Amino acid sequence: MAALPESDRNPTALANHVRDKARNIGFDLVGISPATAPSGFDHLQSWLEQSYEGEMQYMRRREAAYEHPDGVLPGTKSVIVTALKYHASNTPVGVKFPVESNIDQTQPSAIGKVASYANGTADYHDVIRRMLKELGKALHEAVPGCRTRPVVDTAPLLERDFAKIAGLGWFGKNTMLINKHAGSWLFLGALLTDVELEPDAPHDTSHCGTCTRCLEACPTDAFAAPYVLDARKCISYLTIELRDQPIPTQLREGMQNWIFGCDICQDVCPWNRKPGDTSVPEFQPPDDLSPLDLKWLLSLSDDEFQTRFRKTPFDRPGRSGLLRNAAITAGNSGDVSMVPSLIACLNDDEPLVRGAAAWGLGKLGGQSAIDALRGRSSTESDPAVQTEIESAIA
Repeated sequence: MAALPESDRNPTALANHVRDKARNIGFDLVGISPATAPSGFDHLQSWLEQSYEGEMQYMRRREAAYEHPDGVLPGTKSVIVTALKYHASNTPVGVKFPVESNIDQTQPSAIGKVASYANGTADYHDVIRRMLKELGKALHEAVPGCRTRPVVDTAPLLERDFAKIAGLGWFGKNTMLINKHAGSWLFLGALLTDVELEPDAPHDTSHCGTCTRCLEACPTDAFAAPYVLDARKCISYLTIELRDQPIPTQLREGMQNWIFGCDICQDVCPWNRKPGDTSVPEFQPPDDLSPLDLKWLLSLSDDEFQTRFRKTPFDRPGRSGLLRNAAITAGNSGDVSMVPSLIACLNDDEPLVRGAAAWGLGKLGGQSAIDALRGRSSTESDPAVQTEIESAIA
């Protein structure tokens, strides 16, 4: 986008330039919203009053900043909202191991499920931020001296609200933004600017009708009501955001075999029947599917975890969080071949992992599991883990 003559720097011409450039960069959807107070701010306040955010206390600390884009970039006049598809229908269902793995590849192992957005080879924050910076550079070239700020999840901005205002879709009852043509398998990003751009027409209609499949399918009953998610019960929150803490006992069975995130409420959505695959190489699943294999996961050292998962979404819960999830999933699997792996985890340096392993062994049962739990009970120094062990034996 070359610099535009002063006479051509009107909101309509600039908006068309921005839309064209965004599509050329590779965004699947782009829309423009005026900088305004999002209608969802009142909903956010009510949501926080119910403490639905759980341990995500940063939302409460930054509550006031969500009221207007000025809280992120003072003087914002326009919000450019972008969307990228991330779903890949060719995700393999088999299991492959790293060459250096010492797991017996002839023996079947329980498999953990990973949310579609995390099946790629790079952290989506990095990919989208790079693309938004390219879009911002183009706007700076067109309007020298303007100000921009890219936003991907981490700033106090209600991206879904601005996506709706920018005409990209409506809110489903599962709280996801849904687009008629792309479904809900979308990463949202935003570029804030002090340049006035002609906005798109807002998406004022909803197309969910009487459908409640997403609400009924949630195994942990995380939806307090249509359009209201209690994050404290959401599998994605439990497996990713609830760090350094045990997962509440009453929600562990509901996790089923999810070790990172969850897709259930999107899988059942009729608007996701034909979402179309992502065109972004970094969002394509790798050939090495070792993260799905629970035995391999439970055997990871700190160094091995960093080698495999550094700069990927899996780095967010860290090794202890991911192994905690894997141990619970192993217990839910009913696969007694997981017992030796869980017994080994009883000696892990992390109490979080030891406690989850104890719970998993209690679920699977058997004499070897009981013997191992009793043996660990005699040396366990962490009170919380000791409680897990006693409950597992009982």
